Amino acid sequence: MTFSFKTCGTWLVGLLLAGSLGAQTYPSKPVTLMVPYPAGGLSDVIARTVNTTLSKNFGQPVIVENLGGASGSIAAQKVLNSPSDGQIIFQGSPNELILAPLAISAVKFKSEDFRLVQMIATAQIGFLARKDLPVKNVDEFIEYARKQAKEGHPITYASVGPGSFYHLLGEHLSKVTHIEMTHVPYKGSAPANQDLLGGQVDIFLAPFGKAYDELQKQGKLKVLAMLNSERLESVKDYPAISESKNLKNFTFNIWTGYFVKKDTPEPLVQVIHKAITDSLSDPAVRAGLEANSQLVPKPLSLQEVDKAYADGTAQFRAIAKSINLQPQ
Repeated sequence: MTFSFKTCGTWLVGLLLAGSLGAQTYPSKPVTLMVPYPAGGLSDVIARTVNTTLSKNFGQPVIVENLGGASGSIAAQKVLNSPSDGQIIFQGSPNELILAPLAISAVKFKSEDFRLVQMIATAQIGFLARKDLPVKNVDEFIEYARKQAKEGHPITYASVGPGSFYHLLGEHLSKVTHIEMTHVPYKGSAPANQDLLGGQVDIFLAPFGKAYDELQKQGKLKVLAMLNSERLESVKDYPAISESKNLKNFTFNIWTGYFVKKDTPEPLVQVIHKAITDSLSDPAVRAGLEANSQLVPKPLSLQEVDKAYADGTAQFRAIAKSINLQPQ
């Protein structure tokens, strides 16, 4: 078989033309927004805040699909098993795409198998405790946790699955305080919240949403602190972790973004990028995200997004390495 440069050039031109024509008709049917956690959690709220406006910008319905399990990797794998045609957009974070492959041996994909199209929001992390935990702040919690560990009853902390960011936060908390703590994994924030409210788990370091503020006011849980370096206006009633004596530098947040498979044709990626970016400028979308204590970032160009994802991957892999995270 012969293969000339002329043949190669013809093939590339055909491929580019096909991608361009596809972009002109995309999307020609409803688009799926894949959320890797059960309905009812903050991830679901974010998706349903964005999807209506995104539908208008696409000119097609955007249907939210919830699929939890394995720290979000089950939903991620479903996206990878689908055609690279932009019909399924993944709402993800470092939890599912960077950390899950490092923590779960059954996960075979890499973060590089996905392409970040646009950042959506940055979540503040709340230090949440069950309502009857006998502490009023983070420093009292440290004293209580140390006492419980010495008595052979280590405190329990929830996460949305092994290897998730919230699992790493709990492990890191245990490491920096030198206090034994017990990890209790769940399939999403909704079941973790249920057990926190029911008193079956002691704490949950979780992305903070408006619902937690209401639950705190109702006396159904305690918000001991926000893992911020300073008090922010949107959560001014709660101390920043930097105000504590023992955990001044325990500051963290996590971002959410919209992804496609890495080999999705560039013309389609550009259409998706524009639709998402336009959605973020909608006042109703911004208000909805901010009402759930999400920090809405400045929209990034595709080149800036690529760099942000590469930098984020390096950062979270470093955190995993620091606690010697091993796949299970």
